Amino acid sequence: MPTTSAMAVANETGKKGAKIYCFMRSNGNNHEVSWSAAYAVIKRQGGSLFKSSPEHASVMITEAVVEEPNGYPNCGQYLGDLFKESVNATDEETSSNSYTSSDTSNTVPSSNDSEQRYEY
Repeated sequence: MPTTSAMAVANETGKKGAKIYCFMRSNGNNHEVSWSAAYAVIKRQGGSLFKSSPEHASVMITEAVVEEPNGYPNCGQYLGDLFKESVNATDEETSSNSYTSSDTSNTVPSSNDSEQRYEY
């Protein structure tokens, strides 16, 4: 079955990414450097027609660590860093879509506006 082999390749790629990410973090590298190295491997060795997104690569690394925590000692403490950007983007999106009382006062037309609109 092609899906099984594709899943096996994705699983193996996630393990490689996790190994790189966790090794680098446990040896003092920061998140950005470790993430760049791990994501580069995941993108290049993914075995799929399409490149893995950063979100998918983060999930692949997380799944590999959670499935074999003894294979990646002390790496669990770093997994949250893989998702900080997506949480921050969601927070920014939510705050930009929320309205405050000053926003609604600017969008509600007053009676003077409607009278002036049709005044020639």
